[in-house]
Amino acid sequence: MEECKIINLYNLDETIAKELMTRYEYPWEVLKHIEEYILELGKILNEDEYIKKDNNIWIHKTANVYDSAYLGENCIICKDAEVRHCAFIRKNAIIGEGAVVGNSTELKNVILFNKVQVPHYNYVGDSILGYKSHMGAGSITSNVKSDKKLIVVKNGEQKIETGLKKMGAMLGDNVEIGCGSVLNPGTIIGRNTNIYPLSSVRGIIKANSIYKKSDNIVEKK
Repeated sequence: MEECKIINLYNLDETIAKELMTRYEYPWEVLKHIEEYILELGKILNEDEYIKKDNNIWIHKTANVYDSAYLGENCIICKDAEVRHCAFIRKNAIIGEGAVVGNSTELKNVILFNKVQVPHYNYVGDSILGYKSHMGAGSITSNVKSDKKLIVVKNGEQKIETGLKKMGAMLGDNVEIGCGSVLNPGTIIGRNTNIYPLSSVRGIIKANSIYKKSDNIVEKK
């Protein structure tokens, strides 16, 4: 399943986690290693650029973090990022350059590439969002199956066992998620794809597509 590979989803020059991402073939393989990588990278961040807080939190001096935002543990907030009012960063989050984490948005075990926007009431857990991807208001990643079984990435008859109980969505670069959408566990969305509002998405959605319904996915012109 070539479309699921890291090299086909992401421009790795647009994340501080490039070195981590290059170690693996598929993005979900990265999820177990986000915490350890943050701790590893934090030790070598430029002290003239980053301020280290308690609980292994590093914040770039140009980032704008609102006083009401909650920062849990193991977090890197990069240059010019904005973490807005009442954002809830639980743990293990890399927030890229110029990224926006908005009002009441919750993050857990995620990598947000540069310029990602999760600006309004989003939940993003156990997920990786590519360069300039955007989640509309109220859209979420669902990261646990209702039957609590391990997550399998599916593309028709093709399947890959992830071995993970928790996996949200992998969004390629420049993906647009419409307001109120749910990305079900193990969803992979290719680069430059748009998801209509109020969609329930699962499986693999090809790059350069417009997702209207599960049975109505068209190629971008």
